[in-house]
Amino acid sequence: MSKIWIIDDDQGIRWVLDKALQRVHLQATTFDTVDSLLTALKTSQPHVLVTDIRMPDMSGLELLKKIKHDYPDIVVIVMTAFTDLDSTVEAFQGGAFDYLPKPFDINDAVSLIQRACEHSQMLNLNKKSMAESADIPAPSSADVGKMMTQSHSKSMQEIFRAIGRLAPSKVTVLITGESGSGKELIARAVHEHGNRKNKPFVAINAAAIPKDLLEAELFGHEKGAFTGANQLRKGRFEEADGGTLFLDEIGDMPLDLQTRLLRVLAEGSFYRIGGTQPVHVDVRIIAATHQPLEDRVEQGVFREDLFHRLNVIRLRIPPLRERKDDIPQLARHFLRLSAASLAVPVKQLSNEVLEALCQFDFPGNVRQLENFCHWLTVMSPASLITMDDLPPELLASLSAKVEMGSTTKGSQLTHQTQPLSYEQGSHSVSPYNNVGKADITIAEQGGIQHFPSDWEELLRLEVQKRLNSDEQSIMDNLNKIFEKAVIETALHYYRGRKIDTANRLGIGRNTVTRKLKELDLEA
Repeated sequence: MSKIWIIDDDQGIRWVLDKALQRVHLQATTFDTVDSLLTALKTSQPHVLVTDIRMPDMSGLELLKKIKHDYPDIVVIVMTAFTDLDSTVEAFQGGAFDYLPKPFDINDAVSLIQRACEHSQMLNLNKKSMAESADIPAPSSADVGKMMTQSHSKSMQEIFRAIGRLAPSKVTVLITGESGSGKELIARAVHEHGNRKNKPFVAINAAAIPKDLLEAELFGHEKGAFTGANQLRKGRFEEADGGTLFLDEIGDMPLDLQTRLLRVLAEGSFYRIGGTQPVHVDVRIIAATHQPLEDRVEQGVFREDLFHRLNVIRLRIPPLRERKDDIPQLARHFLRLSAASLAVPVKQLSNEVLEALCQFDFPGNVRQLENFCHWLTVMSPASLITMDDLPPELLASLSAKVEMGSTTKGSQLTHQTQPLSYEQGSHSVSPYNNVGKADITIAEQGGIQHFPSDWEELLRLEVQKRLNSDEQSIMDNLNKIFEKAVIETALHYYRGRKIDTANRLGIGRNTVTRKLKELDLEA
């Protein structure tokens, strides 16, 4: 059991927290002075320490600093009635797990302390694995590429097979896919699995460089070719000689440069800006775009002959929403990358969060997932990432998707589902039967069926029955039955997702968690 210590000079705060923790079977030791706490620390240490920020003999921030220096494994929560920016930032920079603003909701306080206990347990579990992996070098960008080429998706496995066949040749490759889907990583994989792997891989984004500079970037320039050209400069084609040149966002290349590129592809040579002698290069071209080049040709902004020259082998990278089985593996990998770059312990995703991520469409694809994992590494206070740690915009998107999905299913199943029947006189009227893995939709020919109009009469009969039996506390007993039916039905509807259940019922997630325990419901 986790050891919890509480220090506050306010006896009322200590008493309230102690009693609230006892209700959830957690034991706390309380202290009223810093001296008594420091004396106790010499012989024993807690897993979690809850400290007030303002105390007579030492401030909570000073105590936090001392604790983190002498006992770094103790998880510290700072209580404060002064929720100003400076004290909040100082608390987090000092290593606080989180802060608890006064006055606080007791259920929120207990929930936070429980999360701190889970965090402490996770830290202890991670210490051994981190010690074992201390000699393992930090993941590099090459590791991301390797991860990208490990997929459960059939479409990605087809791409891997294609890479295996085309990599040894010099054939030009056109990679298409949405922004952030990993086109450059696939291009690198083609290069690294071919005969040119020991030669340069040079990448340039045609959309990121101004038109006036792009020509010089690609082809270089001679000394004195223009004002400021004080020396000869090689372009990307020469830098990639013998290797691979990756032309990203080729669809945005200006028409006049498309003409020069076409000549290089056809002849294998070009002239530097201001040059009079041809420069011969041996370069494999891999191009990529998020735009349909056929449409660009029809619009007159992309040369058709260049399109056919590039479109020898085309690889379409599917968006992340089409290969959601890869999300858990990628997310864990990006969390390891972020932890290594920030020199912090690797954080873990709860099953609930993994399920939520697999429901999200990730319009920014792999890049968005990587940024999201980096955000979690920085912002999540605990080692185990839960639904409470997700950013509001992601939760809102998931809730909207669930709403849309449930409405769509309701209309689709109009003629497939049977209306529910209610048996009068039953002691337990259940709004669902044979609950399985699929969402439950109540439908009839006219659309979604409403509950029977006589449910109030059934309630009156139940009340009358309990009155006749001399039952006491009828209101309290019926309220428990009502709450249990509502929460249990909503949880089944949302497949156990507490945040969606809470949002739909109009109550807090912590309230749902508390009611599950009070009503003996399984989450």
